[in-house]
Amino acid sequence: MRARVAGLMERARRDLAELVAMRSVADPRLFPAEECLRAAQWTADAFTGAGVPCKLYETPDGSQAVIGHRPGPEGAPTVLLYSHYDVQPPGEGWRSPPWELTERDGRWYGRGAADCKGNIVMHLTALRAAEPGVGVKVVIEGSEEQGTGGLERLLDRNPELFQADAIVIGDTGNLAVGVPAFTTCLRGQANVIVTVTTMKGALHSGVYGGAAPDALAALVHMLGTLRDAAGNTTVQGLPGDQRWDGAQYPIDQFRKDAGILDDVAVTGTGTIADMLWARPALTVLGIDCPPVAGSVAAVQPSARARLNLRVPPGIDPQEACEALTAHLKAVAPWHAQVEVAPQSLGRPFLARTDGPAYSAMTAALTEAYGRKVAAQGQGGSIPLCGALQSRFPEAEIMLLGVEEPRALIHAADESVDPSEIENLAFAEAIFLRGRR
Repeated sequence: MRARVAGLMERARRDLAELVAMRSVADPRLFPAEECLRAAQWTADAFTGAGVPCKLYETPDGSQAVIGHRPGPEGAPTVLLYSHYDVQPPGEGWRSPPWELTERDGRWYGRGAADCKGNIVMHLTALRAAEPGVGVKVVIEGSEEQGTGGLERLLDRNPELFQADAIVIGDTGNLAVGVPAFTTCLRGQANVIVTVTTMKGALHSGVYGGAAPDALAALVHMLGTLRDAAGNTTVQGLPGDQRWDGAQYPIDQFRKDAGILDDVAVTGTGTIADMLWARPALTVLGIDCPPVAGSVAAVQPSARARLNLRVPPGIDPQEACEALTAHLKAVAPWHAQVEVAPQSLGRPFLARTDGPAYSAMTAALTEAYGRKVAAQGQGGSIPLCGALQSRFPEAEIMLLGVEEPRALIHAADESVDPSEIENLAFAEAIFLRGRR
């Protein structure tokens, strides 16, 4: 099995190169929708060729999901393999073309190389190497990065497409290259857009500045109340002192992984694991206001920001959204008009780790990596996990993948270590074989 997987790695590289070249950002304002459709059809054809017949399903948000099923022997359990083909916009700062898979220092660089096209290739390689002794379902999402909920609504409409005994979510990663880990905890999220309005129009700052209520200054004040001086998130009504009792994240390693500059402090008063996996975290994703280039001497009548609130298990995202909304309105200065529009919600997730599938995958990962498997949390959100857990409470949901810290997912110079694809494909092939 290991030899078969090793022999498939050159094909895996070609597959990943083809996928990375497709600019599958699920936002037609940025890239043509045909790019996502190409990626969806390529993915459906690839899984069909790997033995799981797949076709495209349009979801309620307009994206195309790749879904397929290969029944197993009578009485055998069914395993669902999940990933997503859509990616984040490339952004600035790349040292190599983001849409061209480039090898550098043994790693493969390109947008989506890890998140999540590398995981698609991992699933494909496992299926090509294995002789599955279980039923296999495939679900590959097309709008995960946008958080628009298309696949969750398809789950509500057609739950039979997703029903399985074990669900392998290929959208997380190991503690480090060569250090296998399950992600057993995910924070949920609540995204909102807050708009502050104070006047009918902009006013000359020399004539009116000082007395005219500056909407941008009001917004900056409001955002400043969402963290304390140490960097702890301080949304009124949300606890902020939870502790993480699983694997820890050494601060020196975190500083290196995050690229924090010398003498700049990490934020928060808990451990790194507490701050990333156990506590709420508020991030300002963007602000609409005049850019520096071309700005004029004027008091602004309105400003808005997009906010992302991550919430750990134990906090309902709807309640968190309501708390954030109430907080923003309560701290607005000068009786400024404040509108808070919810954008998306995602449930937190806590895995059940005491079932036979989890035990079998643990053994497969141990065999693949030759070392003990750790359990970690992840600060990111995968809304589908909570929806699947609610719909199929008896199913075992396991999160793993190729996105270790050096992958720099969502950032410039995203990359994957090919050994992660190889080892995880080997482990998944063992698992899909269904026997020891």
